[in-house]
Formats: sequence, structure tokens, C-alpha cells
Amino acid sequence: MDIPHLLWNTVPPWAGAAFFAVDLVIRLLALGTIPHNRRPSAAWGWLLVIFFFPILGGLVFLLLGRADLPEVRKRKQREAVERVDPGDAEDRVRQLERLPDWVAETVRLNQHNGAFPVSGGHRIEVIGDYDVSLAAMAEAIRGAERYVHFEFYIAVAESSTEPVIAALEEAHARGVSVRVLIDHLGAAGYPGYRQFVRRLEAAGIDWRRMLPVRPWRGEYQRPDLRNRRKILVVDGTVAFTGSQNVIDRSYNKAKNKKRGLQWIGMTVRIHGPAVGHLDALFATDWYCETDDLIQDPTTDPGPFDGNLACQVLPSGPGLGQESNLQLFNHLFASARSRITVCSPYFVPEDSMYNSLRTAVGRGVAVDLYMGETSNHALTHHAQRSFYERLIRDGIRIHLYRSPYVLHSKFVLIDEETAVVGSSNMDIRSFVLDHEVNLMVVGPDFVARLEELVADYRQHCHELQLEDWLARPWYQKYFDNTARLTSALQ
Repeated sequence: MDIPHLLWNTVPPWAGAAFFAVDLVIRLLALGTIPHNRRPSAAWGWLLVIFFFPILGGLVFLLLGRADLPEVRKRKQREAVERVDPGDAEDRVRQLERLPDWVAETVRLNQHNGAFPVSGGHRIEVIGDYDVSLAAMAEAIRGAERYVHFEFYIAVAESSTEPVIAALEEAHARGVSVRVLIDHLGAAGYPGYRQFVRRLEAAGIDWRRMLPVRPWRGEYQRPDLRNRRKILVVDGTVAFTGSQNVIDRSYNKAKNKKRGLQWIGMTVRIHGPAVGHLDALFATDWYCETDDLIQDPTTDPGPFDGNLACQVLPSGPGLGQESNLQLFNHLFASARSRITVCSPYFVPEDSMYNSLRTAVGRGVAVDLYMGETSNHALTHHAQRSFYERLIRDGIRIHLYRSPYVLHSKFVLIDEETAVVGSSNMDIRSFVLDHEVNLMVVGPDFVARLEELVADYRQHCHELQLEDWLARPWYQKYFDNTARLTSALQ
């Protein structure tokens, strides 16, 4: 019996015609609407999805195709930014005068795209050990006298993070004002999230989910627009930021532990005016989630005795699209001797790829540090699809050996400028996610990061073209297929 033929004969003719009409209308609408104000590569990516799967692809596009936040949230961001104290205008002028011309241009570009003013007098310590970073944050919280502002993409309660969570509880118990922000979907999928939330509730700590997706409570925006910032500010005098979340090095999932995965992260501890700027960024995110504009009394941080210039660089939907992409392309175009990029997810947009290959053509040494393995298969395979072109263009690729997942995120330009923070090198970080980076100017800081790079290099192997071309055909297939998703936004 020909069952498919029999089933087809039972479908009314009008149903088949209606299906064909809907299919055709979706394709025609997609052709005329998706390219609007969208880069061609992203438009082609969405059109490919919709032409293969018209109805399903159309629904996915309606859900994820608009990289924008609700107007009420963007209004709150603008209101909070307008309340930020711009700081000492004379100091900003002095700092710009001291910087090389191209760095001063970079500062102005950043500020045009929503960054805080550059300021001097910073002391910034690089903490490259995962557990030492958690211990340093716990120590700072235990020393809090007035307030603690804690904002992390992922934060959970378990044995590795116990010192940090206990310090938050103890600080609140002795009268310190503790405010906690954690990304809703970013944290909710990890073991220990519910325990963390219950402990915050039991302690009476004021906390909120960032960008909650709970439509039954009237809380909704595009679900993959996440807040990936990592910020801890204590008393307005010391701050921490970087790439590391507050979670065990295995990220607490059974499949990670089975594979033996261990994350390698990096955090910076900051003293100086940038502490206040990170605090202002926290206050902005807090206002967006609570309608509460923080009015903590101003703290006198004392004289700034450091020798580093620093600029805080927030980014994300509503703060100017692709500000980080503009920054990195400008830095790559300005480099004269070397570029070092460390990123767990390196999926370069066309302009970034061209900036790097052009730098090589000018004689700049370009080195990329990435993980040999990853917990995000689609992004990892999309990243791998660029390796051949990068190597052929003279860019050196260093892969941190598995089972370690290299999660540090920074860029070094020549001997004097660095960008560190939460941003990956992919379209998601450039367009869809809320991130925070620091641009730091000073040879001492760059030298300290170079020491970290030297340590990473001992655990890496440099990828050779002949070895890469010899990988199995099915890996090439997965890499090439995943590449088609790299432009979607």
C-alpha cells in the first residue's frame, strides 16, 4: 500500500493551495523586508533559513530577527546616562593631551559610541587564576562598609562560590547595602542557580533578574538579548570586571564534568575613577530592572595614585550598535608592530577579517589565542571555518589544549594599549549582548598581560595549515555549515 500517496489524496485541494500560497507569501515578504537596514551577510543568512524552511524560519525570524529592546528600557537607559557625573573636565583634557594621537582618536571614537570619559590615576591588577579571583572578590565584599553592587551574567551557589555568596550574606547582615543583578536566562540553566536565589531571598538581599523572559508576568523582550557584564563594586573604591562568572570552573554541568572541561578566566581589580564609571553602569542596569535610581552617598575614594589611563566601554542594544566592532577595527588599523587577540569565540565579521589581514600586509604580527575545545558547538564550528583563511593570510593561531576552555577576553595593541572585559569577537557580542570592556593605556599593564599570554602559550599548540587541511571530511562539513549561521543577528 502506498501510504504517502493515500495520505496525500485525503488532503483537500484547497489545503494544498493554501499551503503553497502561504509559503510563497512568506518568501516574497522576506525578500522585501529582511534586507532593510541589515548588513547583506546577515540578510542572506536569514533569507537562506527562510527559503529552506519558510514557515518555521519565518516564525524564528519574528522571534529573534530584531536586535532591539523595548522602548521603555531604552528610555530608562537614556535617563540613567544623563544622570551620570561626567567627572573632572580638566583631567579629561590633560589625559587626551598625554596620549598618542591615535589613542586620543580612539578615546573620542569610544565616547561618541557611548563610552565614559577617559581618566587617569588608575591602579589595575590582573588576576589570571580562577580561584584566586573568586577569593579576591570575597575578600573585598567582606571588607565592605557601605555598599556592594554585584552584577554577573552567571552566578550560582555551590562549593567553589561559597566564599563569595557567604560574604554577600554577611555584608547584608551587618548593615551593608547589597544589591545583586544576575542575567535571567544566562544563569537559570546552571545547577546552583535556584540555591543562590533562595539564599538571596532568605537573607533579605535586594536582587533582580536582568532582562527577564516571563511573558506571563508582562516581562518580555527578544530572549537572546542577554546581559553578559561582570561587575563588582565595593564602596565606590574598588571594582572587579573581566571575563569570569561566579561559578565553578567546570560550569557545574554533568556533561562538562564528564568531558573534564575546566574554564580559564581573567579578572581585573581596579582602583581609580573607572570604579565610579562601573558603578554608574551598574546603576543604569539596576534602574532598568527596578525603576529605582540609586542614591548612595558619594564616597571620597581619596587621591588617585596610579599611572594608568582607563576608559569604561559599555555596549549593547540601545547604546549604539556595533561600538565594539568599530573599536576593534580602529585598533587593528592603528597597530604598528603587533596585535594579540585572546577570545573564546572568534567569528570575525567581514570588516574585522579585512582589518586583520591588512595589518599583516603592513608588517604587523597578529596572534590569536583561542580554545581547542568549547562548550558551544555551533559557535565553535563557525569559528573553525575561518582558520584556513586566517593561516593563509599570515595570522598565527594558538589553540589552548583541551580539556581547558580558554575564556579570557582581551586585545593587546603594540606595547601600550589593551582592551579587557566581557566582549567576545563575534556578531553576538557586537550587536546582541550587553557587554562591558575597559580600554587601558600604559606599558606596565600591557606587559602584565603579555606575561599572561606567555603562560597561555605554554599550554597551546600553534595550528599548522597542513594539519588543519588533513582533518576529517565530516568536521569540514560541520564547520562550513555552522559558518552560515555566523552572520545571523
